[in-house]
Amino acid sequence: MGLRERKKAQTHAALSWAAVRLTVERGFDKVKVEDIAEAAGVSPRTFNNYFSSKAEAIAFRHLDRCLRVADEVRERPGEPLWDAITGSVLRQFAPDAEAIAHPPVADAAQWTEGVRVMIAEPALRGEMLRAGATAEAEIAAAVAERTGGDLEQDLYPHLVASAVMGAVNTAIAHHLRTDAAVPVSRLLTDALARIAAGLSTP
Repeated sequence: MGLRERKKAQTHAALSWAAVRLTVERGFDKVKVEDIAEAAGVSPRTFNNYFSSKAEAIAFRHLDRCLRVADEVRERPGEPLWDAITGSVLRQFAPDAEAIAHPPVADAAQWTEGVRVMIAEPALRGEMLRAGATAEAEIAAAVAERTGGDLEQDLYPHLVASAVMGAVNTAIAHHLRTDAAVPVSRLLTDALARIAAGLSTP
């Protein structure tokens, strides 16, 4: 990735994390595009160059992580498929540079409740579904490349991609439902291990 592409990726990530963090802290209706842009250190015009709405900016964080899972699966050809998938998912769902640079509210329970309220926001649901479908298609493509499958004709790549996204979504939902009693990383590891046990590589 060249310097220009890296800067664009960094701006995308900064805007999306700012949108998530502010929405969790204040509520969806109390966050303006201007607030997100200011928190990310850019202008509202720059925000509009990257995203068409607050909802799209929020959903992008999830989309970006899942797309990077697909990229990393492609970059780990020497590992068994499910080891590569598990390692890629855990790596992408660990705290990233934006979260470390701009940590969320100190009260973990308050943060968890804010995330729970945010993802229940009706205006966000369509964007999250769209992001999930895009990510699933890319993970399927990565799996087809790894296994030598035919993306158009073979069921396996799509089944794996659907299972991976299901594991990610279920682990996050369980984490929030149980007030973050169990770390997401442990839930993801458990969920993917259970799926891998019954979805061996062809």
